Amino acid sequence: MDRRSFIRTSAALGAGAATAALAAPAIAQDKITWRMVTTWPKNFPGLGVGAQRLADRITAASGGRLTIQVYSAGELVPPLQSLDAVIGGSAEMSHGAAYYWQNKSAALSFFTGVPYGMTSRELAAWVRYMGGQEIWDEIYDQFGVQGFLSGDTGTQAGGWFRNELTGLDSVKGIRFRTPGLGGRVWEKLGATVTNMAAGEIFQALQSGALDAAEFVGPYNDLALGFYQVAKNYYFPSFVEPGLATELVVDKAKYQALPADLQALVRDVCQAEYDQVASDFYANDPRALQTLVNDHGVNVREFPEEILEAGAKAAMEIMAELRDSGDALTKKTTESFIAALNIVRTRSEKTDGAFVTAREKYFKI
Repeated sequence: MDRRSFIRTSAALGAGAATAALAAPAIAQDKITWRMVTTWPKNFPGLGVGAQRLADRITAASGGRLTIQVYSAGELVPPLQSLDAVIGGSAEMSHGAAYYWQNKSAALSFFTGVPYGMTSRELAAWVRYMGGQEIWDEIYDQFGVQGFLSGDTGTQAGGWFRNELTGLDSVKGIRFRTPGLGGRVWEKLGATVTNMAAGEIFQALQSGALDAAEFVGPYNDLALGFYQVAKNYYFPSFVEPGLATELVVDKAKYQALPADLQALVRDVCQAEYDQVASDFYANDPRALQTLVNDHGVNVREFPEEILEAGAKAAMEIMAELRDSGDALTKKTTESFIAALNIVRTRSEKTDGAFVTAREKYFKI
């Protein structure tokens, strides 16, 4: 290499090094750390694990440009104040269930679980393809946040009861932990309803403050230890046919992210919606076997009288919401009902008919 070539090469290398030196701080400054507060106990099967996995996937897929730090229930804020933490600015993300916030808007219950409403596939169809997300955005715009579906349990268990249910009369006066619109149905049937976070339910059952409780299903309920207090386990839930969890983000901060990071958050939520559902489908049946075989749990079905009365109560509640003076609640209810009447034709006439035939004829 001649002297002139060496000088040109050295100058280019020097300029490159100088550019790298200047670029390094800029890259470092572009890294963002967000806090996610959740309503779930740490390492809680399905839901808490799903929240952590969602955070880890965003962090890894972004190469650390967007790092999510997860705070389990009670670590940064009480579990049922996680949405308020995002609204108030003390966290950028909340992982929970929209119906926990029905006191802010009754319409939010439609994005978690509706009595005799949509299954997980039906709910995803409404939110993604039939206008549900756009309405959800309108509701949360009032609070400066953005919601995404982030997980789904599938059809839940109906709950744990100290005493066997023989009919409507056995519901009267029982103290029952169950949230959302489902809680309103049970109130109409005569129960005294309360909501509390997952980590508080066992103690309330054990102390006698509750006579019954439902949370999700065998996978979670085994971990929570409800079988130690109540032995009557009812299936299926008629008030939570496809419960969805949500990731809520500070909307202004979300929109300030580069477009690729916005897409990353949205797409990871969609992937986790399906991942969490698969987790529950795989582990609920195995957990139920453990509950029955190792812990003497009695699996029961709700009496027809309760199922029929529950359906009547659910229709009354839907009518009340549809006739609500709140425009967004009315709009959400009407959209949900219209979508349900379309998607249920596939679920009932195609999927349901197949499952019935398989159960009847296919044994291997």
